[in-house]
Amino acid sequence: MALQLYKDRLTNLRKKIAHYHGDGILIPHADRFQAECLCAADQHLAWLTGFTGSAGLAIVLQSQAALFVDGRYTLQAHHQVHAEHFSIQPYCLKNVASWLKEHCQPGYVLLYDPWLHTVQQIKNYQKSFSEAAIVLKPCSTNLVKELWSTSDEETIHPFTVHPLKWSGESSEEKIQKIIAFLNQEQADQLVITSPSSIAWLLNIRGQDVPYTPDCRAFGILHQTGALDIFTDLQKVTKDIEIHCGPHVFWRDFSQFPVFLSQAYEKTVIIDPCQASHYIALELQKAKATLLERRDPCLLGRALKNQCEQEGAIAAHQRDGVAVTHFLAWLLELTTHTPVSELEAATYLLQQRQLQPYFQSESFPLISAAADHGAIVHYFPTPETNALIKPNMIYLVDSGGQYYDGTTDITRTVAIGTPTLEQKDRFTRVLKGHIALADIKFPLGTTGHQLDVLARQYLWQIGLDYEHSTGHGVGSYLAVHEGPHQIGKTVNSVPLQPGMIVSNEPGYYKTHEYGIRIENLMLVVPVETQGKHTMLGFKTLTLVPIDQNLIETGLLTPSEKKWLNDYHAYTFEKISPFVTGNVLAWLKQATHPIA
Repeated sequence: MALQLYKDRLTNLRKKIAHYHGDGILIPHADRFQAECLCAADQHLAWLTGFTGSAGLAIVLQSQAALFVDGRYTLQAHHQVHAEHFSIQPYCLKNVASWLKEHCQPGYVLLYDPWLHTVQQIKNYQKSFSEAAIVLKPCSTNLVKELWSTSDEETIHPFTVHPLKWSGESSEEKIQKIIAFLNQEQADQLVITSPSSIAWLLNIRGQDVPYTPDCRAFGILHQTGALDIFTDLQKVTKDIEIHCGPHVFWRDFSQFPVFLSQAYEKTVIIDPCQASHYIALELQKAKATLLERRDPCLLGRALKNQCEQEGAIAAHQRDGVAVTHFLAWLLELTTHTPVSELEAATYLLQQRQLQPYFQSESFPLISAAADHGAIVHYFPTPETNALIKPNMIYLVDSGGQYYDGTTDITRTVAIGTPTLEQKDRFTRVLKGHIALADIKFPLGTTGHQLDVLARQYLWQIGLDYEHSTGHGVGSYLAVHEGPHQIGKTVNSVPLQPGMIVSNEPGYYKTHEYGIRIENLMLVVPVETQGKHTMLGFKTLTLVPIDQNLIETGLLTPSEKKWLNDYHAYTFEKISPFVTGNVLAWLKQATHPIA
């Protein structure tokens, strides 16, 4: 039945493509805000293909269709998408262009919804597709929406104030910094398209999408200091109006295109990596001068002030208590009773819900037994729900949204006795994790310059992992944020004090098991004997790393010291908040290794 359902959807979409004088269409995992977490009504890619990952691109031609996904989702895509409908391809611009060149005639017209692609994405596509003489044509309507009679409507939740005790800086102060940026660039306006930037700038939060307390809104900041915010006005209470002050003007979404059209001969800043291509097209129609610059709110969000840093430390301590309770329960119970992936996920959520300031999970919880762990972003469902039982390893990747911080942690634990291979691979991942966590580096160093530290011990035996090593994390905002990251991809943004970044090397053996060790770290200044300003990392996450999976003979004395110090500190911070069997487990799990 499902097979026929997706076949019918493809057939009907192809009719629409022909009706709008196209030869094919681009369907991304995206909404008009370019958010990672989408409302149900914005799941265009999932509706068309069945693929539920958080990134991907479908290309539908009249006789062929392909789904492009990155290394995190290769296995998941093959599980969820039928090969009769879509061929699964690795995502990169070169592969997309090669596939199109193979399956398209010169002059083929590819339709796209300009709301769902950024300015930079369209530029990249145009450049990459030029050799195949493919024409990109913006479509005046969303063709999937025309076919999809969804009843999923956005539930209206009013915005809430994020007070100074958690934000650490007033909205007025933040706005003045952004205006200074406008003046520096000699610009009249800044178009803000990121819901996280709106939330950060105004010190407000929302419940517009799952897992991330963003505020779905667009903003236009004027050099005068006036700020127009375009959103669903049902979300704007009197308290929000008072909090934001008289310089903020609340307007309905429908007014946004009107205000773009009024930018006649103005100099307007947009972020080409965040702003939808629709916005650029409208500003060009208005004869505005476009300045493409990175959203200045991004760096403001990334550089946590003292209050946000202290909040992150406190949130991670409470989160550590929750995860410690969970692991103690899981490892004791599974010695005699199998537990399902969904049962484990439910118990962990319940433990987080007991912690002060907890609001929600920060992303869908990954609870993966045995071979499911090899699917990097596996989420259990009633159909896939497996038992966690002896003689397997279990991977759990989870996080929480707290008023004072956002958490993200992965632990891999042995249920029963691990194999020698599993211990070897886990230890190599751990060695990479330690190498990154313990590094000191000069001011100006970027994340991609450090990435090799985490991979080196896997590389030594010809292994690797297909995802980045680290991503930025918000302060009661998105669990994945820029502009910094740690990965193979070149990133020009240097790591700076106040940034939070994950440290999550891994190893995945298809159809057998997955391993990942993830802590969040705060970039901090460190003292050295040299003359250069040096930085390092303060680990925020406080949960034991499974020693049953460690081949201690592979660890150097300095690595053992790091692990013992980490465990001693974890015990110091978590033990006052646990008792009984949980305390006993924590003591055993953090005992020093020789």
